Amino acid sequence: MDELAFHARRPQLNPVPCVFEKAILSNCAHCELASRHALAERELVACSIEVAQINCTMLARLFRERATFALRLPLLGLPVAHAKAMQLQCGGLHGLQAVLNEPTPDVHVMVRKALANDASLLDLPWGEIVSHVLAWKIRRRAAKPQS
Repeated sequence: MDELAFHARRPQLNPVPCVFEKAILSNCAHCELASRHALAERELVACSIEVAQINCTMLARLFRERATFALRLPLLGLPVAHAKAMQLQCGGLHGLQAVLNEPTPDVHVMVRKALANDASLLDLPWGEIVSHVLAWKIRRRAAKPQS
C-alpha cells in the first residue's frame, strides 16, 4: 500500500487515534482504553473514549510545551523528529509515573490520578517531569554480529 492510500484510509479505520501511540507501540507504556488495529502491515492504536483522548492530548501538549526549550524543539505547530517525539512521550510518561508513584505506566490511570490529585494538569511538578524527559534515551539497535 502506498503512503497516500495509507494516510487516506487511516482516519476511516482509526477515527479516535491514541495520542501516545508511539509510546504504546514501543512498550514504554500501556493504556486500558487502547485498542490496536492493523492496516497495511502497520499497527495503529485507537482510544475507546473521546474524553480520555482530549485529556491525553492536553497532557502531550504540556509535555511538548514544558520541554521545548530543554530539548531544543521547533515551535509549536511544527513537526517533531521521531526520536524527539519518542523522548517526549516515553520520558514524559515515565516522569509522570515517578511523580504519581504509580507501579505501572498506564496512561489513562495516570491521567485520572493526576486530575484527581491536582484538579489540573498544569499544577503537576513539571520540573521533575521534564528532567525525566531529558534523561530518557531511545533504545539503540543491537550491533550487527561480525562473521
